[in-house]
Amino acid sequence: MPNKLKNEESPYLKQHSENPVDWFAWNKTALDKAKKEKKPIFLSVGYASCHWCHVMAHESFEDPDTAKILNEKFINIKVDREERPDLDSIFQKSLSILTGAQGGWPLSMFLDENGVPFTGGTYFPPKEIQNRPSFSQVIMNVSKVYNENRDKILAQVYQLKSVFKDLNRKNSVLKQDLEPYAEKILQYLDKENGGFKGAPKFPQFYVFQTLVYFYNITKKNDYLIPVQTLLENISSKGIYDHLDGGISRYTVDDKWIIPHFEKMLYDNIQYVFLLTHFLKLKNSDYLLEKLRQTISFINSEFKSEDNLIGSAIDADSEGVEGKYYTWAYEDLKKKLGDRFEIFKKGFDISVDGNFENLNILTEKNIIGLTDEERNNLDVAKEILRIDRKKRVRPFFDKKVQTDLNCYWYYSNLYAALLTNNEKLFDTTLRSIKILIKKLNHKVYHCYNNDNNQVDVFLEDYCYFSLLLVTLYEIENDQVYLDKCRLLSEKVWELFYNEENNFLQKNIIKENDLFIEPIDISDNNIPNGNSIYLIICNKLKNITGNDEWQKRINILSKSYHSYINFNFSQMFSYIKALNICDNNVTISLFGEYKNNKKLLKEVNALSMGDVTIIHKESNEEFFGIICKNKTCSEKLKNINELSGYFKNLSNA
Repeated sequence: MPNKLKNEESPYLKQHSENPVDWFAWNKTALDKAKKEKKPIFLSVGYASCHWCHVMAHESFEDPDTAKILNEKFINIKVDREERPDLDSIFQKSLSILTGAQGGWPLSMFLDENGVPFTGGTYFPPKEIQNRPSFSQVIMNVSKVYNENRDKILAQVYQLKSVFKDLNRKNSVLKQDLEPYAEKILQYLDKENGGFKGAPKFPQFYVFQTLVYFYNITKKNDYLIPVQTLLENISSKGIYDHLDGGISRYTVDDKWIIPHFEKMLYDNIQYVFLLTHFLKLKNSDYLLEKLRQTISFINSEFKSEDNLIGSAIDADSEGVEGKYYTWAYEDLKKKLGDRFEIFKKGFDISVDGNFENLNILTEKNIIGLTDEERNNLDVAKEILRIDRKKRVRPFFDKKVQTDLNCYWYYSNLYAALLTNNEKLFDTTLRSIKILIKKLNHKVYHCYNNDNNQVDVFLEDYCYFSLLLVTLYEIENDQVYLDKCRLLSEKVWELFYNEENNFLQKNIIKENDLFIEPIDISDNNIPNGNSIYLIICNKLKNITGNDEWQKRINILSKSYHSYINFNFSQMFSYIKALNICDNNVTISLFGEYKNNKKLLKEVNALSMGDVTIIHKESNEEFFGIICKNKTCSEKLKNINELSGYFKNLSNA
C-alpha cells in the first residue's frame, strides 16, 4: 500500500512511496504530529542517484519488520537533499557536531519532537557487522534512550545552537591580501594525479577555478600546472565516460580510476567551465574534444520534458552499481573483432579488470596514437557506445533545479564564445528563454511541472541573477539588466541576515529549521554569497548606484573575517573578493548594437571576470578598459582591446 510520498514530485521520494515505512515529507503536518505525539523523528536524507541510499532502502526500508519498529516508535521523514539543500546542510553539520563522524548520504538523523537532532549516522547495515550495530538495533536503542531521557534531550537545543554559532566564528580581520591563500592550497594538492591528495577523490573544481584566476593576474605557472594536471587526469581515467562523455561524482581511489558511477549535473557544469577557462589559456585538441563531448552529452541525455536540464543519472542499473558502464574482457574482444587490438592500445583493459573482474574504461596512450590509429579507435568506441545503448539504462532524475540550470547555461555561453560555436550559443539562448519564462512570476528551486513549487534558496536567485547580467553583457539588452537588478534587490530583502552580515541559505521569514542556515562553505557549487558579491560588483560598475558598493563593503568585511578559519572551504570567495578589490571594467562606446561578433569577442576576453558596460551612442566605436579608475586611452577595435587587456596586470 503506497505511503504519503506517492503524492510528492521528487523522483527520490517517489522511489520510496511503496515502502512499508509510513514516510512523511518534511512539512508542517509531520513536524506537528511529532510534537503532538511526543515522538522522536527519524530523518532520512538522500537523492535519487545515490548508490548507498538504494542499498539501505532495499535492506531496511523495504523490510516489514524494520518498518514496523519505525512506524511504532518514530515519525519518519524522507527528504530529497536536492530539494532542501538548506536542511541537508544543517543536519550534515549536526551529525559532525553530535558524533564526530563525517557526513554523507544516506544521512540518517534522529531528531527530538521539536525537530532538533540528538544523534545520527549515515548508512546502517541490516545486520550487525564488524562491530557496527544493525539498523534495527540502532532504532530500538535510540527509542529507548529518548523515552528514558526525553527532558534532557529536549534541553540540549541551547547547547547545540551555541556550537553552531562557534562553527561560524570570525576574527577581527576586515581586509587582507588574498593571493597567499592560493599559494597555501598548493601544498595539499596531488602533483601526480591532480586534485587533492588521498582518497576518496572529489574534483572540487571551484578551488581550481580560483587558481586559474590567480594565474591570469600573476602569470605564475604554479597556479596553472595543478589545473592542467587535474583536467588531464580526470579526462583520461575511469571517472570520465569515454563513450558518451561526462564525469562521475568522485572516485574511491586516488588515481581517478574507480568511480561511484552516478553522474551529477553540478560536477559536469564545473568540469565544462574549468575546461573552458583552461582552453582559453592553452590549446589542447584532446581537452577540447572532452569539452565538446560533455556539453553534447548533458544537453541530450540530461534533457527534461520541458527542454531544460535534469539533475542526475543513477550509479545503478538492474540493481548493480556500474553495470551500465563496465565491460568483461571477453565481451570486448567479441564485440570489437579486428578492432580489439587498437582498443587495447588505447585503453588499459585486462582479463582480471580493475573493478570486480570487469573493466572500467581508462585511457592509456590516446595522445601518442597516429591519426589512423585514433580514427580506428573512434570507430571501436562508437561500436561499444551503440552496443551499450541496448543495456538497461540507469535511472534519470529529471528534476529541474533553477540554480544548476542557470549555472549550466552560463557555462555553455562561455564555452560557445571560446569555440566560436554559433549553434551552441543559439541553442543555449533558446533554453535560457524557456527558463526565464518558467520563472517569470516566481523563482522556484526545482520543479517537474507548473504545479510543483518547491521552496526557493539563495543560490537560485544568485545564479539566475548572474545569468541575467551575463546576458546583458553579451547581448547588450537592457531588459536582462533590469531583471537582474530587481532580483538582486530581492536577494537582500529575503536572505540578508543582519546579525551575521551574511546571506542565509533559505528565506529568513520562512525558515522551518531549528537554527538559521548560515552556510559559509562552497559545497557542490560555489556558495551563493560569493556569487552575489560578483553580481553586486557588476551592478555597481554598470549602474553607478552606491547602494551596491555599500553591500560590497558589508559583505566583504564579513567574508574576510571568516576566511582565516575556513579558507579551503571558501575558495570561490577568495576569487570574488579579489575581483572587487582589483575592479576591471570594459566600457563600450559608439555604434555597435548590431555587431554581435564584436560583443562576443569582447566578452570572450575575460570569461566573466570583468564587467562589460554598454554606453552605445552614434559615435564611431571605441572601448575603454579601466582598473580601479585608472583607464586606457580609446581602443578602437578588438585587436587593441585584446592587446591592452592581455597586458593589464591585476596583481
